Amino acid sequence: QEQLVESGGGLVQPGGSVRLSCAASGFIMEYYAIGWFRQAPGKGREGVSCVSDVDERAGYADSVKGRFTMSRDEAKNMVYLQLNDLKPEDTAVYYCAAPFGALGKCSLLEKDYVHWGQGTQVIVSS
Repeated sequence: QEQLVESGGGLVQPGGSVRLSCAASGFIMEYYAIGWFRQAPGKGREGVSCVSDVDERAGYADSVKGRFTMSRDEAKNMVYLQLNDLKPEDTAVYYCAAPFGALGKCSLLEKDYVHWGQGTQVIVSS
């Protein structure tokens, strides 16, 4: 059974950094497109980063481009999201997600993913 587990969230000051981790079981992540999403209080889920299963290219939402970096660790079957220069508006629960099968692209669309972790909360506040 495919499972995803996020970790690494917490309370961070504005301008600070944090690295989120997503561990997979039941499947090999390097063969799949992976997405990172977030949901702020009172808002819908937003795609922030993804990596393609075809060419390993990463994509980012405009709101995080230049500040967030997604990477894979194939040996550990994990993906990471490095969050730098954090702002209060980055406060959210962050989720990693995987599709059912081959996606053939990097997607920030929630509808393209079926496997979701439980989320890890990031709070950016002084």
